[in-house]
Amino acid sequence: MSARLLRDRLGDIARAIVAAAGFVLVMSLICAPARAQVYVAPASAVYRLSIERESARVFGLAGSEHVARLAAQLHQESGFRPDAESPYAQGLAQFTPATAKWLPTICPAVGTPDPWDPQWSLRAQACYMGWLLGRVKPFQHARPMSACTQWAFALRGYNGGEGWLQRERLAAQQAGADANDWSEVARYRVRARWAHKENKEYALRILLVLEPRYINAGWPGKAVC
Repeated sequence: MSARLLRDRLGDIARAIVAAAGFVLVMSLICAPARAQVYVAPASAVYRLSIERESARVFGLAGSEHVARLAAQLHQESGFRPDAESPYAQGLAQFTPATAKWLPTICPAVGTPDPWDPQWSLRAQACYMGWLLGRVKPFQHARPMSACTQWAFALRGYNGGEGWLQRERLAAQQAGADANDWSEVARYRVRARWAHKENKEYALRILLVLEPRYINAGWPGKAVC
């Protein structure tokens, strides 16, 4: 067997392993609700019209496709509790004080920062997600970036900081993996193990578990993954 043919076959094997790893990760998240059923938060109905309005404001005519996704993110962040508080973040969309203070510099229309105000949080969440999504750019690679990957990366940026994600994409690229595919990038870690695990699962739970629940409950939306 020639060296070139051997390299090609090894490359095929490596890609098959990557695909299998991604499949296992996806299935573990999809099967999780079978053990613990996820329900649409009753309090979400209070904010539905506001979420629809903010999604349209940020994403224009495509806004209706993203409503259930933004609702799923709020479900993940706070369970639609405007008084939710963690050691680091506050309110419906769980902004840290530093991020809340900084947000008007990229989203002037959100107004004076107040993460305890649900309407401010909804404006800020939608605008920040639109900003993050716009900053997800493909690295040089043969395959294009899917909308699923774009949203997964934007959500991971919201949760754990886009700087960490960029470094992990670079690590994937340097290892010969596809830095434009969420399932391949998920294998590479440059931060604490617990933080990396939490950050991956945050995005995939929103996209694969919670968003479909809200769509099935009648919320406007189109599953992106």
